Amino acid sequence: MSGVEFVPFTLVPMVIGCLAAVACALPGNFLILRQQALIGDAISHVVLPGIVVAFLITGTVSTWPMLVGAGAAALLAVGMIEAIRRYGRIDAGAAMGVTFTAMFAAGVLLLEQSDTSAVHLDVEHALYGNLESLIWLEATGWQSLFEGDALVALPSEFFRMAVVTLVLIALLIVLWRPLAISTFDEGFAETLGLPVRAIGLGLVIAAAVAAVAAFDAVGSIIVIAMFLCPPAAARLMTNHLGTQVIWSVMFALASAVSGTILAGYGPLWLGFENAVSAAGMIGTMSGVLLMLAALFGPARR
Repeated sequence: MSGVEFVPFTLVPMVIGCLAAVACALPGNFLILRQQALIGDAISHVVLPGIVVAFLITGTVSTWPMLVGAGAAALLAVGMIEAIRRYGRIDAGAAMGVTFTAMFAAGVLLLEQSDTSAVHLDVEHALYGNLESLIWLEATGWQSLFEGDALVALPSEFFRMAVVTLVLIALLIVLWRPLAISTFDEGFAETLGLPVRAIGLGLVIAAAVAAVAAFDAVGSIIVIAMFLCPPAAARLMTNHLGTQVIWSVMFALASAVSGTILAGYGPLWLGFENAVSAAGMIGTMSGVLLMLAALFGPARR
């Protein structure tokens, strides 16, 4: 594997996968601790029809139209869940399951009936993303990392994921104390005057932003896996919140790096000709790491 080959064909998709994994894992820690892990799964499903409708209206897959469409889809999902729960007289979990699967299916149907051939937005990319195609065409080797003209030609997904990840890290640092207190003891947080509902809503919004930013590049498989597997594996490694977040980031990075390399080169090492889906392999590696944490993690009991 030469430096010229590695930089454009593996390094950039790997870095984008790492950024997406970390962006999803950070809010995923608090969703799991709040016993709201299903929200991460839900977000990755309900955003699809919103993103497709936003594309059909604007003709672009840029970030802001996607966020607006995803937000509108989320509001619709909340209304549907409440209506099903109230008038159908079934529990909230069943109402959520019906709504999420119905909206994701509607998004798939919209994709199949829409002309999205000009962009990376179809059923396959909705599931697997287009991580393999995010190649840095201007790179000529490792020296391109220090060339301004070459850096400008990086895929737009790289800059989007970098900004979202940095913003989420900054918000986590600034809001660490109120977020931690409200996560573990809402009653105590209310006595301190903390806006518990606003914090919970902000957490969901942060998860939605991470999911939408990552959706185009990595698809729903990685989004779901990264919301759940790295934080769950980290929870099995420690009972300290700060340490758990650090563990989740390390698990997310390990999943993205190992998954990208194995997807591109693993089949060749085994004698097969075709590479496999990077999204599928990253999701698989996150599951493997979770299994290892469940078997050997010090806090698994």
